[in-house]
Amino acid sequence: MARNDKSTGVDATSTGSELGTATTAPQHGFFIRLYTGTGAFDVVGKRKLWFAISGGIVLVCLASILIRGFTFGIDFEGGTKVSMPAQGVNGQVTTQQVEDVYGEALGQAPDSVVIVGSGASATVQIRSEALDNDQTETLRSALFDEFQPKGGDGQPSRQSISDSAVSETWGGQITQKALIALVVFLVLVTIYITLRYERYMALSALAALVFDLIVTAGVYSIVGFEVTPATVIGLLTILGFSLYDTVIVFDKVEENTHGFEHTTRRTFAEQANLAINQTFMRSINTSLISVLPILALIVVAVWLLGVGTLQDLALVQLVGVIIGTYSSIYFATPLLVTLRERTELVRNHTRRVMNRRAGAAAKSGVVDDSADDSPDGDADTTSVAAAPVTIAPDKPAPGAKPSRPTGRPSGKRTTRR
Repeated sequence: MARNDKSTGVDATSTGSELGTATTAPQHGFFIRLYTGTGAFDVVGKRKLWFAISGGIVLVCLASILIRGFTFGIDFEGGTKVSMPAQGVNGQVTTQQVEDVYGEALGQAPDSVVIVGSGASATVQIRSEALDNDQTETLRSALFDEFQPKGGDGQPSRQSISDSAVSETWGGQITQKALIALVVFLVLVTIYITLRYERYMALSALAALVFDLIVTAGVYSIVGFEVTPATVIGLLTILGFSLYDTVIVFDKVEENTHGFEHTTRRTFAEQANLAINQTFMRSINTSLISVLPILALIVVAVWLLGVGTLQDLALVQLVGVIIGTYSSIYFATPLLVTLRERTELVRNHTRRVMNRRAGAAAKSGVVDDSADDSPDGDADTTSVAAAPVTIAPDKPAPGAKPSRPTGRPSGKRTTRR
């Protein structure tokens, strides 16, 4: 009985099993298999695992959104923000000291006090409910008297303390416009995908887009990132990136499965899995190229300059790029295969492929036990491997050239006189 070696992958072994010849694929290292994209990673065959992981992530994110909610910025909820340099006459200012001064000056606690940036560029940002002009002036005077923050010339300056106020009405308008922008984006994407792909690809791509939206929002809810207009802009950007990555994989799936019903070399699931392997390196390279400038933006904007707007933009993009890459590989394509395997066309084709392989294995004296070893108990989506087969001497191997008769010399023919 031949051993079914699943580590060789779908593409490397399917041809050998259908022909019944000695074509066992050589074992290569992880990075070689990843770079060549020969189908050595069985993503589609393990789709139940990826669905379970994706479902768990979505449940955690939804629970956090419903229970904890979001930390909306001042632009959405309204209020007053006061900023000043964190470096004062008596050294670095702490958040606890600022909270104490705020409480003594106004008789209440601020909504939040954070220090953004580092070194000489660090700033203290105080956020509170809407304050009137007298309250704002009282707070600025109390902060300057206590800390005497330094201005650009290195001397204490009252002008280094700035404030900004946003009304609740304006915040509501910003929220409404952000939701409109998100809805318009999703509608346009839906129209494009529906016209570009067949319905199962369109459904899978849209499901991956919703997955990215829920997970990114859930991460913001879990870690308590502040949601600002920059966050909404970044969210629209990463949804576009996720769609781009999904389109790359789906284009390859479409290319591999074009006319698949006319051949019995591979099943639809195996062709889709091969497409994932062939686009692995492209997806990884695209993600790395996207992540590196985002990390640079975080370092420069957050740790060096202390710019809060850039921080919000960079954080949502970093989370979105990682989630978008995961969903295009481990969620969208496996979901596409699951939907297509419910159709009569794909079921009949898979049955034909399995029957042909079983017949080829029987003729070669190879017993295919892939169905018994399959974790899903379904041979339609598993790799079919074959052990080397010894061909009888009196029966030439398939495709071999006929040999010359043994009794005739190989040189030029001589004529007897």
